[in-house]
Amino acid sequence: MRAVVQRVEESYVKVDGKIVGRIGRGLNILLGVKKGDGEEDVEKLVRKIANLRIFEDDKGKFQHSLLDIGGEVLVVSQFTLYANVKKGRRPSFELAESPQRAEELYNRFVERFREEGVKVETGVFGAMMDVFIRNWGPVTLIVDSEEL
Repeated sequence: MRAVVQRVEESYVKVDGKIVGRIGRGLNILLGVKKGDGEEDVEKLVRKIANLRIFEDDKGKFQHSLLDIGGEVLVVSQFTLYANVKKGRRPSFELAESPQRAEELYNRFVERFREEGVKVETGVFGAMMDVFIRNWGPVTLIVDSEEL
């Protein structure tokens, strides 16, 4: 699994012009699922992201995690994170998991954050979405379960 994690002041997602998920201070997470990913990938990613010390203390140092500050999370499915652009001009998505399995793992990812006591909002899996991200910093990280 691969996540693009952005520290935000605010983030929301719209489907058909209607806001379906909105958060304040916390993390916007664009989540991609790769063929072969499983529960262990979900667990590694949630544990790492929830505890990343990317929120500043009063001295401006990254000392606090999402859990420390009581931050919120907006999770948006993003199969294009597994695009292969090596050949030609059109991306190939052969590495991305099938929609059914990807949605199962996406839902489990959301559930695991909620089990950590985090307020979680989501987009609509598989829908065309407009995502507003007010990146704070900016701070943007790519976290991949294969590298953890």
